[in-house]
Amino acid sequence: MNISTRKDIIESILINAQPFLERKDPTNITSHIYIQAIGDKVTIKATDNEIGLEVSSDQFTIYDEGIFTVNGRKLLDIVRTLQLDNIDFILEDDNLIIKQKKSKFKLPTFNHQEYPTFPTEDGKENISLDSINLIKSLKKINPAIDTNNPKYELNGALLDIKLDKTNIVGTDTRRLAVVELDNQSSSEISLIIPKKTITEIQKLFLDKIDLYYDENHLIVKNEQFFLFSRLINGKYPDYQRIIPKSTIINLTIDKKAIIDAMKIITTISSDILITLTNGLITLKSLDSANQEAQTAIEAPITIDEEFTFAVNSKYMFDFLSQIDTNDFNIGLNEPKLPFVVSSENFKTVIMPIIL
Repeated sequence: MNISTRKDIIESILINAQPFLERKDPTNITSHIYIQAIGDKVTIKATDNEIGLEVSSDQFTIYDEGIFTVNGRKLLDIVRTLQLDNIDFILEDDNLIIKQKKSKFKLPTFNHQEYPTFPTEDGKENISLDSINLIKSLKKINPAIDTNNPKYELNGALLDIKLDKTNIVGTDTRRLAVVELDNQSSSEISLIIPKKTITEIQKLFLDKIDLYYDENHLIVKNEQFFLFSRLINGKYPDYQRIIPKSTIINLTIDKKAIIDAMKIITTISSDILITLTNGLITLKSLDSANQEAQTAIEAPITIDEEFTFAVNSKYMFDFLSQIDTNDFNIGLNEPKLPFVVSSENFKTVIMPIIL
């Protein structure tokens, strides 16, 4: 086998492949990438068996066809040291030779026939959603998804497709983020997609995609990328029960004003005490070793009596960073009960700090 391509092309592919590789055990074939050159196309695969990526490229010159595997981390390290010029990859016996001008490297390969097979879309159901809206929605709820929860299903997002709408949900038990999309579906589907998969979808796919699923896998693909992921098996919490059916206090607040005010307070404390009075929102740092920060912003508030609640600023910042509008809505009931922040079709239910 003998192929050649520019440094920037192979480097970009290898960077995209890194999150899909086994990192702990370099002796495992899943720490390798799989490269196949046939006809006028090179196919590159990476997988840790839980999630996988396949990239197709016609930006290679193929002198001799063939297949090999090689350690993905080490190959990227080598490519990064080389100049912005063509790099040759030559398979000699059980070794890969990487050459550029007077530089030469040798890496061992594994038996490519032992490389894990990828699932295909054959026999899988298609998910008919507006893919651009889906990608945007996953980005909005991603900060609320937990990362290391013993309840494994909480380490993913729920894609809850109903006949007339789709809810995309993430929670870490302290806040719950939901995006609602209008759609028409012939069947109802509930899938739990791992957070890592959602992160990689956001990196790789920027426009139209095709989605397929079965009981175990989700496939996301376009002309260049093919991504598969194992789905999380489990029962997702009944998120509808967590969302307040109604709220007593409902306000519209300027996004920039509240962000600027919170930034002042978080110089002292990430936990903020918020007090609502007629025409005014006062923000104050919570207990912080005799240090204190306080500020206030004017707001169109008409309220019968003062209302005070406390919140972790991270949850507010995560929500506000994902909305496109200049203002947002907040709905409150009692200081110790969850409150709702919302903008357009995106809402987050936040558990306050109990004082």
